[in-house]
Amino acid sequence: MNAQADDATLRSIFLDARTANGFLDRPVPREAVMRAVELALLGPTSANSLPMRMIVVQSPEAKEKLRPALSPSNVDKTIAAPMTAIVAADQYFYENFTRTFPHRGDAMKTNFSGAENVTKASAFAWDNALLQMGYFILSLRAVGLDAGPMGGFEREKVNASFFPDGKLKAIFLINIGYADPAKLMGPRLPRLTPDEVVRFE
Repeated sequence: MNAQADDATLRSIFLDARTANGFLDRPVPREAVMRAVELALLGPTSANSLPMRMIVVQSPEAKEKLRPALSPSNVDKTIAAPMTAIVAADQYFYENFTRTFPHRGDAMKTNFSGAENVTKASAFAWDNALLQMGYFILSLRAVGLDAGPMGGFEREKVNASFFPDGKLKAIFLINIGYADPAKLMGPRLPRLTPDEVVRFE
């Protein structure tokens, strides 16, 4: 049985955490990002498919490579961020089923491979990589980092620049670092209430 998280943990991951809109000029340890990835990989995905892949952009050259794909409102904060993760979905995730789902690996691989299954495999990869991205954002917070996820970019431009072989498809960008409180976008925006979201039957 899982133990209930303490108040400090809930505050760092949910209650006090905010979407980062700008970052302090402070280096981000690569080890912290890798620890967040390690934690995110423990979250459940369908058939343990684990299709999330990413490139972490940090060099000035890589940032300039990314710049043309960014929407205007995301350019400055992304170029200035210590790191930007390009989160992608592996279109050939099923090649790993013999390793990640060993008791049914061959059957699962057959279920998604082949030209007749491309659409099904792509949708499955997208859904589960997006699920993993949610775990990754929370994992970044859990290791003391802040995240600024963004959908405001041209995916086809990112795919052409960073994933030209077509094996991976970009789904989101996440700026990573230590948030600058002065650059938060005002108070937290209103949320729906739990009663508006859930119904028990």
